Amino acid sequence: MKINIISDPKRLFVIWLSWVTQHAMLVVSLAAILTVSAAFYATKNLSINTDTEDMLSSELPFRKNSKALSHAFPQFSDNIVIVVDAPTADQAYDAADALSNGLKINPDLFGKVFDPVNEPFFRHNGLLYLSSKDLEELVDQLVEAQPFLGRLNASPTILELFRLVEQILENRRNANDQIPPKLATKALASIAEVMESQLAGYPKPLSWRELISGIQSSPGDLQRIIVIQPTTNFSSLQPASKAIDEIRTITAKLKLKQKFNARVRLTGSLALSQEELQSVVEGLGLAGFISVSLVIILLYWGLRSITLVISTLITLISGLILTAGFATISVGTLNLISISFAVLFIGLSVDFGIHYCLRYQEYLKKSGNHTLALVAAAESGGHALALAAIAAAIGFFSFLPTDYLGLAELGLIAGTGILIALVTSFTLLPALIVLFPKIKLTMSENQQTHGLRWDRILGYKKSILTIVAAGIMVSIILIPKVNFDFDPLKLRDQNTESVSTLYDIMSERRSSPYSITILNNSLDEANRLSQKFSSLLTVHATETLSSLVPEDQDEKLELIENLSFILLPSLTIDTLNPKLTLSTLQKSFDSLNAKLADFLREPSTGNFSQTAARLNRVMSQFKKETEVTQSALDQLEMLLLGSLPKRLYELRQALDSNKITLSNLPDSLRNRHVSTDGKAKLEVYPERNMQSRKDLKTFVREVQKIAPSATGTPVTIFEAGITVIRAFTQATITTMILITILILYATRQLREIILILAPLFLATLMTASASVIFSISFNFANIIVLPLLFGLGIAGNIHMVIRERGMDLTEEMMISTTPRAVVFSALTTIGSFGSIALSSHPGTSSMGVLLTIAIVSTLTCTLIVLPTMMGFWPYKNTKEIKL
Repeated sequence: MKINIISDPKRLFVIWLSWVTQHAMLVVSLAAILTVSAAFYATKNLSINTDTEDMLSSELPFRKNSKALSHAFPQFSDNIVIVVDAPTADQAYDAADALSNGLKINPDLFGKVFDPVNEPFFRHNGLLYLSSKDLEELVDQLVEAQPFLGRLNASPTILELFRLVEQILENRRNANDQIPPKLATKALASIAEVMESQLAGYPKPLSWRELISGIQSSPGDLQRIIVIQPTTNFSSLQPASKAIDEIRTITAKLKLKQKFNARVRLTGSLALSQEELQSVVEGLGLAGFISVSLVIILLYWGLRSITLVISTLITLISGLILTAGFATISVGTLNLISISFAVLFIGLSVDFGIHYCLRYQEYLKKSGNHTLALVAAAESGGHALALAAIAAAIGFFSFLPTDYLGLAELGLIAGTGILIALVTSFTLLPALIVLFPKIKLTMSENQQTHGLRWDRILGYKKSILTIVAAGIMVSIILIPKVNFDFDPLKLRDQNTESVSTLYDIMSERRSSPYSITILNNSLDEANRLSQKFSSLLTVHATETLSSLVPEDQDEKLELIENLSFILLPSLTIDTLNPKLTLSTLQKSFDSLNAKLADFLREPSTGNFSQTAARLNRVMSQFKKETEVTQSALDQLEMLLLGSLPKRLYELRQALDSNKITLSNLPDSLRNRHVSTDGKAKLEVYPERNMQSRKDLKTFVREVQKIAPSATGTPVTIFEAGITVIRAFTQATITTMILITILILYATRQLREIILILAPLFLATLMTASASVIFSISFNFANIIVLPLLFGLGIAGNIHMVIRERGMDLTEEMMISTTPRAVVFSALTTIGSFGSIALSSHPGTSSMGVLLTIAIVSTLTCTLIVLPTMMGFWPYKNTKEIKL
C-alpha cells in the first residue's frame, strides 16, 4: 500500500542522491566554503545577553513599567554592589571606609560611589534616625561611659587602659559605681576576649562600637554595602570585568584582609550577569566536550565503521557551524537559554546520520554496491527522516509566536538547525562516504544487532499493557502536583559569590531585592499612595523621599544637645601620646594582674567577679606565653585601642546634628528617590517570605490592586511566570495541532496516526510525573521540554511505523536496523542532554535533566509500548482513510 507524503518523495530523494554521489567532490568543497564562512562570521559578530528580563517581550505591560522606572532612575541599572564584612563592626566600617575612599579616586571607572554610611550627612545626623526610645538608651549609656571615654581620648594608650581597669577594681572594692557595673563588666570581658584571641593566634580587635553603645552587634552591623555604577563595555562578553578586576586590585593593595580581617564580596546586576555567564559557558563547555565524546563512542558502537563515524562527525560539525552562522544573522545575540543550542544540535542532528548510515549498511549488505546503497537508503528512509525533522522543527518553532523571546530565539535557531542537519545528512554525509575509503561489512548478524532481539517484546504484550495502565493511573494522581518556579535567582549557580552574597544581604528587608517599586508623577502622589499600603498585612513598610525626614526631631535634638554638653568637653581636649618604655608597660601589666589577684582574694560573687577572674587568668597566661615583649604589647595595644580614635571622632561628628527637612536633604539621597523630571519612587517592602510563591502572589496582587503600574522583582517573577506558562500552553497546543496535521497528511490512516501519537502522550505523562517524583520544578529554562517532547519524541515512532508499513509485519520491522537506529539515536541524544545536566548552572542543568528524562520516556514508549500496540492492532487489518 503506497501513501504519498508529497508528490512522489522517494523519486525526489533518488534524483537528489544520484546527483550528490556523482558530484561528491563539488558538494564537499561547497560545504567547506560555507562552513568556513559561517565560522568566521559567527566568531566576529555573535554575542551573549545575560539579562533574564530580556528573555520576555518588551511589549508586556510589566516590562514597560520596568523600563519606565529604569528610564527615570538609570542609576539603579547596571550596578555592582560591594559587601564588606568583618568579625566586628569596627573592622567592617574601617575596611569599608578605606575601600570607599579608594574607589572615589577613580570616578572615570567607578562613577558615583554610593556609600550612605560614609556620607557626611549621615555621619552628622545618624542619631536622628534612631527611635526616641533607642536614642534615650544610647544617651544614658554614653553618659555613663563619659569618664572612661574622656581619659582614653586624652591618652589612648594601653598604660591608661590598665590604669582605668585598676580604678574600676578600686571603685568596686569601695562600692563606688563611678563607672556602672554593667559597663565595667563589659570592659573587662572585652579585654579578656581580645587577649584570648591574640594567644589563640586569631586576633580579634575590641569593638568600641559595642562597648560604647552597650548593644551587641547584629549581622547587619558586621557588614557595609557600597553601590557603584561603573563604566561598562557591553560589546564584551564581560562588560564589567575592568571594574571588577580593579576592585579586587584595590582591595589587595589596601590589605583589607590583613589589616581588618575583612572580606570583600561583589553582587548586583553586573556581577550576577558576569558570574552567570561564566557559569553557563563553563557548564556548556564541559557539556560540549562530554557530549561529543559520548557521541563518538556511541557512533562507533552503533555503526562499527571508522569511515561512517568520521563522515557523520564532519557532517555534524559542519551543520553546527552553519547553524551558528544562521543564529548570528537571525538574532545576533544569544540569551542564557538559546546559548544551549549547540549541545542540543549535537544530540539531535546526529540522529539523521545514524538512521541514514544504518540504512545504508543494510542495503549495502543486500546489493554490495556502495552508490546504490546510498541512493536506496535515502529512497527508503528519506521521507521518514524528513517527517521527523519537520516534526522536531515544529516543536522548536512553536515558541516563535509567544512572548517568551528567550525560548522563541532558541526555537528559531534549533528548529532551523534541525532542517540544516537534515539537508547536510543528504548532501555532505553521502558525499563524504563516497570520497572516503569504502567500508567492508565483516560483522556477523549478532554483531550487527548488538545481541539485542527487539522482536521478543511482542511476547509480553499483556504484561506491558497492564504496566502501562497502572502507570497512567499513577500519572493522573501525580500530574496535579507538578510545580512551577519562575524565580530567576533559582536559575543561577547558588555557589557563586554574587548569588551567595545576595542571599546574605536579603535577610535585611531594606537591602532585599524582593521589594516592589512604584513610579509616581510627584512626591506628594507617592506619599498619598504610601498611606494606602499601611493597612495591608502583606506590607512591612514603605519608603519615599519623605521617609528620610526623621520623626520627633525636636525631642531627639534636645537629647543630643544635652549629651553634647556632657561629652564634648572631654572629647575635644588635646590627645597626648607619650613615648612609653617597655619597662613602664611591663610594670603596669604586672600591677594590674596583681590587683586583679588581690581583688579576687576578697569574698565576692556575681558577673563582675567572674569576669575579673577570667581576665586574671588570661593575663597570667599572656605573661607566660609571650613574656610581655614589646611586640606582644604593641599588638595588644593595637587590638585594644587601634579603632578607638576613629570611633571617638565619629561620636564627635554625631553630636553635631541639625534638623532635617526635605529641602536640606543632600542630592546624593534626593536623586535616588526623585528623578530629574520630578517623578518620585515609592518602595514597598514585603512582610512575608518571598521565597514562598503563595506569599509572593498575595503580595503582588494586593499591591497591584492599589498600584497597577507596580514593578520590581516580585512583580517580574509573578508576571513572568504567567507569561511563561501562557507561552508554554500556546506552544504545546500549537505543536500538538501542527504535528497531528502533519501525521494525518503523511499517513492518512487512523491506525498509524494513533500508533504515532499515543506513545507520545504516554511519554509526556511519564515526564511530568518524573518531575514530581524527583522534585524538579519547571522554570524559565526547562519549560521547553514538554513542547519539544512532541517534536523530538515523535521521530522514533515515525520511523517504526513507516518501516513496519514497508515490511507488512511487525516482527520483520523489529529485527530490521530501524529499532537499532532508534536506540542509538536516543542514546546519543541522552548523552548530549545528560551532559547538559552536569552544568553548574541550575537553569541549564535542569533543562538537561528533564530533556534526558523526556528522551528516556519516549525511547521506552517507542521500543516497548509502540510494538505492543502494533501487536494488538496488526497492520494487515487496517484500511486506508481517504482525507
